[in-house]
Amino acid sequence: MIRRTSIVAVVAAAAAVFGSGAYAGAQAAVTPLAVDCTNSQLAPHTGFQDGPACSDTAIGEVPDEQNGASLLITRFPEKVRSGEDIVLQVSTRNILRDRFLAAGQGGYYAESSLLTGDGIVRGHFHAGCRVLDAGENAPTPQRSPVFKAVEDGKGSKVPDTVTVTFAGQNAGGQPIFTNGQNLQCAAWTGDGSHRTPTMKFANQIPGFDSVRVQVRGEGGNGAREVRDEREGKQE
Repeated sequence: MIRRTSIVAVVAAAAAVFGSGAYAGAQAAVTPLAVDCTNSQLAPHTGFQDGPACSDTAIGEVPDEQNGASLLITRFPEKVRSGEDIVLQVSTRNILRDRFLAAGQGGYYAESSLLTGDGIVRGHFHAGCRVLDAGENAPTPQRSPVFKAVEDGKGSKVPDTVTVTFAGQNAGGQPIFTNGQNLQCAAWTGDGSHRTPTMKFANQIPGFDSVRVQVRGEGGNGAREVRDEREGKQE
């Protein structure tokens, strides 16, 4: 109840600020602390996945509101057995999945965000799953044990759906996730250099979604419980 009340209070406060002249006044008074890395004490970002560092790459092009990148996980398993594949269905809108500068080749944060001729983001989307900590605290930052980037040359202003499958076992045939673990599986849009795409307004929700998946015992023929958000039904 405390968390829900807090969220409602924050939303109400944000609505009051963005819907009033107070926001315009505050906006006019903003003085940036930095617009590049000139005075940074950190090493320059190299285009590889290093940090702490400072990236001098310009943010780039910003889409109009109706062309902002959007994403939703529409189908996912609520429970899987240890060693079983995890399959997500992900719908995207307003992102052409044609740009993916390989991070392992120096393309990370190396390119400004770019729009297509009809004003949508050029990029891709990522998906991955990680194990959540016990309790109700924000999880410990970590890389996803299973991860994929989707750059298939498709995607437009019309929503479409991509099926993403994560192998449940590693190359040695061992389960990646074990019985009793609670997973967060997520999908998020990225521009050509892996940043969350720019948005016209601060109160637009970025193109991302996440779901919870519970891992049960190994093997067996137990039925999977699958949630379909589009139909609001459970199988």
